[in-house]
Amino acid sequence: MTTATIRIQKDDEAVLQQAAKGFLEAWKTGEPQDHVFSFSSPEQLFTVLTPKRWTLIETLQGLGPSTYRALAHALSRDVKRVHEDTAVLIEWGLVEINEDGRIHVPYEVIHADFDLRSVA
Repeated sequence: MTTATIRIQKDDEAVLQQAAKGFLEAWKTGEPQDHVFSFSSPEQLFTVLTPKRWTLIETLQGLGPSTYRALAHALSRDVKRVHEDTAVLIEWGLVEINEDGRIHVPYEVIHADFDLRSVA
């Protein structure tokens, strides 16, 4: 099962250490590792993953590989706007284009992992 984890992590050094650890594990085992998408703040996360883009991802997971037009129809949205939102998600790696030119979500599970902590 392919999993993507979405994190809000302000510590750049920790992000780099986790990436290096994943790389080394993949190197040793020859197996792909789960993908981690780290955002530096909630603002950055919500700029990339707007409510409409999250719904787009959910819908695309349900549809499987799809054309922009079919996805727009399923979302009851304009094709141009769906294309724009999909382009952002492709840039971030949450959506891909397969060899047939169809868009798809390459993850079976997308897990969001972040905490909001009070400062004492």
